[in-house]
Amino acid sequence: MTSLFDPIQLGAIAAPNRMLMAPMTRARGTREHLPTPMMATYYAQRASAGLIISEAIGVSQAGLGWPYATGLWNREQIAGWRRVTEAVHAAGGRIIAQLWHMGRVVHPLMGGQTPVSASATTAPGQAYTYDGQQAQVQARALRTDEIAGVVNEHVQAARNAMEAGFDGVQIHASNGYLIDQFLRDSDNHREDAYGGSIENRMRLLREIVAGISEAIGADRIGVRLSPNGETQGIRDSAPLALFARTLEMLSSAGIGHVELREPPLHGSFGVGYMPPLAAQLRPYFKGPLILNSDFDIRRAQDDLENGTGDAVSFGRLYIANADLAHRVARGLPLKADVRETWFTQGAEGYIDY
Repeated sequence: MTSLFDPIQLGAIAAPNRMLMAPMTRARGTREHLPTPMMATYYAQRASAGLIISEAIGVSQAGLGWPYATGLWNREQIAGWRRVTEAVHAAGGRIIAQLWHMGRVVHPLMGGQTPVSASATTAPGQAYTYDGQQAQVQARALRTDEIAGVVNEHVQAARNAMEAGFDGVQIHASNGYLIDQFLRDSDNHREDAYGGSIENRMRLLREIVAGISEAIGADRIGVRLSPNGETQGIRDSAPLALFARTLEMLSSAGIGHVELREPPLHGSFGVGYMPPLAAQLRPYFKGPLILNSDFDIRRAQDDLENGTGDAVSFGRLYIANADLAHRVARGLPLKADVRETWFTQGAEGYIDY
């Protein structure tokens, strides 16, 4: 029987247990998108996770629209993240960098220009900026000749991640951000080689995976997908067909893992909620499949035992329980996180649990 405490090989990374730390934006960087010393403490505290998937890290200024989030496009950012990875490794942990381009969700006050997307569409709701929440603005469609530049930004960010000491990278292709905007047909209305058929809509992700594979090795790459329902206004008319084919492509590429964002236990991502697709998608990816949601421990163990997933990434539980695996193994009570401190810039609710 597979247990949360069994080791697992995630491509090139040997994880000592299957209780991974999910990527979580916590807004503890600087306005220049630099990691801070407090972040090294935060991640090192959680080094007993089988693998830490970092907060989403911007691949470019134009693609980063979240205040106090960090980047990996310049030397100062590389040096800042090196301090984080050194602290994690010194504590016995493993950490990969989640690479992020937000596409149409970036406000011009943050990205410095009109946001880009698969097509000229507008994200719902409001954008977060240093000047408070602002109405989203319509994105412009990336020209075909610009797409190679987006691919190169991801490849260079992956190289920078390895220079910063990360053990690998995860491509953020979920949650309604740029790659997801290309994958799903609610936003992708293109008529060139990147639109229309599933094969064409996968092209951006396929090219990014190929470029990063050449740069750092496929076995150090993960991809995050969110096949369930609508996220930030992005949805697909045939999600099972889309994500089954996407997983087949990623399996053929030989990447180290796929992480699937599952529906929350309570409520949904938004309009268009649907039941979990992981069990139906499992046959299409031959490598390690990581499930992620606001899981309880019992459900996580059940999903390992029934073969739906090979590991589970926990988000909120790791906020307040840095030693989560230790607590679960010994049946110790779990602490509750404080929502009001999720995105503040201080130590409270970050490194003081």
